[in-house]
Order: sequence, then C-alpha cells, then structure tokens
Amino acid sequence: MMKKSIQFQLSFMMFLEFFIWGGWFVTMGTFLGSNLGASGGETAMAYSTQSWGAIIAPFIIGLIADRFFNAEKILGVLHLLGATLMYLMSQSTEFSVFYPYVLGYMIAYMPTLALVNSVSFNQMSDPAKQFPLVRVWGTIGWILAGLAISFLFKWDSIENISNGMLSNTFIMVALASLLLGVFSFTLPKTPPSVAKGDNVTIKDILGLDALKLLNDRNFLVFFISSVLICIPLAFYYQNISPFLTEYQVENSTAWASLGQISEVAFMLLLPFFFKKFGFKKTILFGMLAWVVRYLLFSYGNNGDLFFMIITGIALHGICYDFFFVSGQIYTDSKAGEKVKSAAQGLITLATYGVGMLVGFWIAGKIVDKNLLAGGSHAWQDIWIFPAVFAVVVMLIFALLFKNEKVEYKS
Repeated sequence: MMKKSIQFQLSFMMFLEFFIWGGWFVTMGTFLGSNLGASGGETAMAYSTQSWGAIIAPFIIGLIADRFFNAEKILGVLHLLGATLMYLMSQSTEFSVFYPYVLGYMIAYMPTLALVNSVSFNQMSDPAKQFPLVRVWGTIGWILAGLAISFLFKWDSIENISNGMLSNTFIMVALASLLLGVFSFTLPKTPPSVAKGDNVTIKDILGLDALKLLNDRNFLVFFISSVLICIPLAFYYQNISPFLTEYQVENSTAWASLGQISEVAFMLLLPFFFKKFGFKKTILFGMLAWVVRYLLFSYGNNGDLFFMIITGIALHGICYDFFFVSGQIYTDSKAGEKVKSAAQGLITLATYGVGMLVGFWIAGKIVDKNLLAGGSHAWQDIWIFPAVFAVVVMLIFALLFKNEKVEYKS
C-alpha cells in the first residue's frame, strides 16, 4: 500500500507535468500566426520539435538518467531549464528567434514524460492498480490549463488574441515549470536503474531488439498503421487552435480541452469494448472515429452547425484511446517479458518520433496550400485530407490484419 503523502506528491507532480504541456502546446499555433506572423510551414516546424524531442529523449534517458543520476534530480534540472526557455519563448517577436527556444524546450521536456513514470513506478507495489489514480491527475492538469486560459485569464478571447495576450501562456507555464523543477527535488529518491559499469548500446536505447516482432505479419501491419495514423493526429494538434480562432470561437482553448475530458471517459469504456468486440474491431472503431471527426470539422461552422465541431473534438477520446492505448496493450501481449519495454520504446519512437514528424510536415504543406487572401484558410479542404488519409489507413488495417485474440489485463 502506497503512503497517502507519497501518492499526493506523485499526483501533484503528474498534475504539473501535464498542466505545463497543455498550457502552451494547444494554443501555440494561434500564437505563432497572430503574434509572429508564422506560415503553416513554420508552425509545422515548431510542432515538429515534439517529434525531435521524442527521438532524442531515449538517449537522454538511456545514456544519462538510467545510469548516473536519480530520476527526480534530472526531472528537476530539466524543468528548471524548461522554465528559462519558456520565458524566452514569451519574449520572442520573430519565428527565427522563437524556434531555437522551442526546440531546446522540447528536447528538455520529452524525457520528463518517462521520468515522471519512473519516479511513480518506483514507489508502487501494484502499478496496474495504483498508477491510473496518479496518472489521471495529469489529464486533469491539462484540462485545467485550458480552462484557466479561457475562463480565468481570457487570453484566447478574439480581442485578447489580436492584442498579443497569448504570450502570457508561456509565462504561466514558465512559472509552473519553475515550481515543478523545485518540487522535483523533494520527490522520493529514484536511483539509476542500470549499474554504472553496464554497457548500454544504441540498440538497447532505441528498442531495436523488438524489431524481430516485425516478422509477425499482424504486428507489421499494426506497426505500419500506427505510424501512418499519426499523420491525421498531427493535423489535430497543429491546427485545432488556429481553426477555432479563425472561426471566431470564443473560449477556444476550453473547447479544445473537451478532447482530454472525453479521453478520461473513453478510457473507462475501453475494457468493455476490448472484451466485447476484440482488438481488431476496437482499433477499426478508433480509426473510423478519425474519419468522422475530420468530416465534422470540414462541414461544421461557428453557427448552427457548431455542434459538429464540438462533437469532433469530443471524439478525441475514441480516436486516441481506442487506437493508441489498445495498441499499447497489443504490443505488450505480443512482445513477452524479454522485449516488452523495448517494444513499447520502439512503438513510441516510430509514432511520436517518425510518424508525427512526417505528419506535422504534411500538415504544414496542406495548410499553406489552402491559404486564402487576407490570411484565412480553406479549412474544409484542409480537414478533408486527414479524413481521406484515415480511410486509407483503416482499409489497409481491415484488409491485411488477421483477427487474433488479445487479452486485456486491466
């Protein structure tokens, strides 16, 4: 049984970790366009820093965190560095100045996602039961960051956006990063997991031991589908805030946080779907949700069809949980104990690293191609692209993946 004081510490750590991410990542696209006059391609470059961070993170964890220093201390240092970079981002007036800061920030931030998990698991006797109670505070943190931007500070009102107030989101996050940086040094000690003398190879860091799983046709189809579905996912993260802002939607960040609220709800429904319909149908249902979501975005508006846009945002829980969480369960069941962590690392690298990197680049190209006179965009045409792309991925998976029984262990 975990002590209540430790559970509180871990929950507060998780709350701040995702409050920080949700406090700037959603609105960055609007900030870049309204404050810095960035193009779709430049916005794509800024969002792609998440992917570069995901690619570099395993090296920071594998070569430094797992071998030489306590996880909580590295967590503290990275967030203190992040606080500095966030403040510098808030002061940027040109994209060329902003970009190096956001790249440095994401290289520092992405490893912290693994570090907060390490600190948490190290204190848990029954992670399957205890971790969700801690992790849910991360989602709450992301949601509250969006609500604070919309309702407490009103930085995303149409008037305040035009007055450049979104730069304040970076200052808010810098303060939260400073708090988490200092707080991290009070967290329970989490010593290195690998002895200093042990050799850690690039193969170990990148999870390449799991490549042999690709000899299994079903896993290969799933792996390719996972990478490809990240392209529609990148469209959502990169464009949801500019899309709502151009449609003159007030409290756009709060509306966007509805996606995280639905994520919590559908996480609770996932075991039911998984057990009743099996892995293949659950994944296909998640893919279908991507198609429906982008069609709703494409044909909705900020008037009598606004419900279509809100429904599209609310589908985020199905889109994300039914595909990515189901995929983690499937990967876990296929890998076995020996390469379990390597397989999860490989999937993360392939999706959040390579898949999202390509996705952000394509999204930037499509957005720039659909730029209209006066600076607005042909959003219907922009959203149709990921809808059609998701249909293609869904057909590939439906035709090539042979149904197999996968146990859901909650």
